[in-house]
Amino acid sequence: MMLSINKNFNFMNALLWAVSATCLVSLLSFMGLFTIGFKKESLDKVLLLFVGFSAGALMGDAFLHLIPDGLKKISSDKFFIYLLVGIIIFFIMERVIQWHHCHKPSGTCEVHVLTYTNLAGDTLHNFIDGLIIAASFVVDWKLGIATTLAVILHEIPQEIGHFCTLLYGGFSKKKALLFNFFSAIFAIFGSIVGVLISRGDNTIGFLLALTAGGFIYISSSDLIPELHKEKDLKKSLASLFLFLAGIALMLFVKG
Repeated sequence: MMLSINKNFNFMNALLWAVSATCLVSLLSFMGLFTIGFKKESLDKVLLLFVGFSAGALMGDAFLHLIPDGLKKISSDKFFIYLLVGIIIFFIMERVIQWHHCHKPSGTCEVHVLTYTNLAGDTLHNFIDGLIIAASFVVDWKLGIATTLAVILHEIPQEIGHFCTLLYGGFSKKKALLFNFFSAIFAIFGSIVGVLISRGDNTIGFLLALTAGGFIYISSSDLIPELHKEKDLKKSLASLFLFLAGIALMLFVKG
């Protein structure tokens, strides 16, 4: 059954849901605390599994939720142009401002020089997450929940990676947690802006298309290549299973 706008689900409700969701997402910035006491090998295994689950959830949300609902708002010609724009924007973010996803608990993401640039890019990324979540809740609370789940599953390995990256860049544990949280709360600001600007089908369709493009880019360009680096057959099969499980979760949420 396709998701649709609930006419009784007004903008105040959307704002409440979006802000609540992004507050929850922001708390994931403290995931770095769970790395303390873990051996590198154990953490690598856990993160690889989360990366697989996250890749499937992002891809599933894009194709099962965002694209179908976005096509209800604007013409297919406009939607797929905006989707390509979304892919290009995330490509530029990754290549030009040197924002990138880090899934390495060992801190091997080459950030001694780029630590603050990485933080700036992550702050922008979190703001966009807020826009994404807000636009989804404006359309329908089910779509909002599905998109929030996809973001959360993606943020867990990312936040752990960022925390370890900041430590590797010379930050103390306290400073790394503080800066990571400060960066994360920009998702809340993004959610407020997202609800305020999502007041027409054209804007909503545009944001959903950008979101779908971003999710497809992150999954295919950042996450899936990480899975291909695993040479062990059992671990690769486990990652594949969780990739499919992520897609299945989005199908289940669709109803």
